[in-house]
Amino acid sequence: MKTFEFQRRVEIRHQVDVFVAGGGPSGAAAAVTAARQGRTVFLAEAQGCLGGAGTAGMVPAFMQFSDGTNFLAGGFGQEIYEKLRASGGVCVDQGVGIRAEALKRLYDQLLLDAGVGFTFLTPLIAVETNGDRVTLAILAAKSGIFAVAAKFFVDATGDGDLAAWAGAPFEKGDEAGHMMAGTLCSLWADIDWDAVKASGLGKGAARLEEAFQDKVFTIEDRHLPGMWRVGKRLGGGNIGHTFGVDATDERSLTQALIWGRKSMLEYERYYKEYLRGFETMELAATASLLGIRESRRILGDYVLNLEDFKSRAVFEDEIGRYCYPVDIHAAKPDKASFDKFKEEHAKLRCAKGENYGIPFRILIPRGLSNVLVAGRCASADRYMQSSIRVMPGCYITGQAAGMAAALALESKTDTRGVSIPALQSRLKRIGAFLPNG
Repeated sequence: MKTFEFQRRVEIRHQVDVFVAGGGPSGAAAAVTAARQGRTVFLAEAQGCLGGAGTAGMVPAFMQFSDGTNFLAGGFGQEIYEKLRASGGVCVDQGVGIRAEALKRLYDQLLLDAGVGFTFLTPLIAVETNGDRVTLAILAAKSGIFAVAAKFFVDATGDGDLAAWAGAPFEKGDEAGHMMAGTLCSLWADIDWDAVKASGLGKGAARLEEAFQDKVFTIEDRHLPGMWRVGKRLGGGNIGHTFGVDATDERSLTQALIWGRKSMLEYERYYKEYLRGFETMELAATASLLGIRESRRILGDYVLNLEDFKSRAVFEDEIGRYCYPVDIHAAKPDKASFDKFKEEHAKLRCAKGENYGIPFRILIPRGLSNVLVAGRCASADRYMQSSIRVMPGCYITGQAAGMAAALALESKTDTRGVSIPALQSRLKRIGAFLPNG
């Protein structure tokens, strides 16, 4: 492999208190929370909008904000939930279906109102470090490469890019390196939702085995989360899987996107011919961002694990509690893998009113003193990552990261010097659910 040395003189365009890499749900929560505490914040987002999976990724619905008794994603998450409902940005006939354009506008306004500086189409490409501290985030944009200097950095990239490039240890996939399959979500028009309901066949897997026998599908993928109502005659498709995708490799992502778009033809045939209410549906769009469930899991001062889920753990340094079930999508499309998923998904879940604690230590990467991670790449084993990775979970970890960065700056300390009682008090003040803090 040929290599060469690449050097450029790069402008330090912004000098701020807090830099946030990534504007998905955790990044937006972190940026707004820190800015509302009076800190200067710059956020860089690689896509053309904020919101990540719920907007650019077209994930059609939020997972639960509540355990059926308590609103767990309190604070920033509750603000999103209430303001989106008030604006007509969710469809509540079936769960909490997302109208992506309304969600994009809401994120924009929240960051603007909080005074967060941000740009779209600005991917993180490198970091500079000094010992255990990150000093600069290097970004690429149409105007060229530039840097942001900050005192604290929040990695909300989903893939843990900033923390990993700064030297933090991480895990990826299972023991063999296999990762959960991704999904290219989609938007479909002209669905008769009344007919779907009346048919009793549902929105997904009812007749998959018949379709397999009829050779409708290239891959016999038995896991079909299905179609969610996101408008009067619109459906958001969480349909199909991209097996073998590695979100840290653009070549793998490219192949997954190509297959995801191609597979929509097979799912269109299935929905039209085997289910009811979808006979005249039309594909309106596929997402620009592939839905990724798993890549790097940054190793922090604590690794949230399956036993914590089972015991409904309580931690002294809790920054929130959550309840989504274990949801490890199979890495392979064979029946044995799907059966294992079904068994875990059925057994590893919380009853009404039950939830588990999320400790602050999972946001602190080992070996780094001014970096916090939030969202999908926080420190957890595969079981717990599959639970906290959904959007309400990201709001919880994101707002805690933003608040902790603000407190560390006030106290002139590093991430490990943050007062836990002070952090919990501030989080409760903005609405976080912390019954043990």
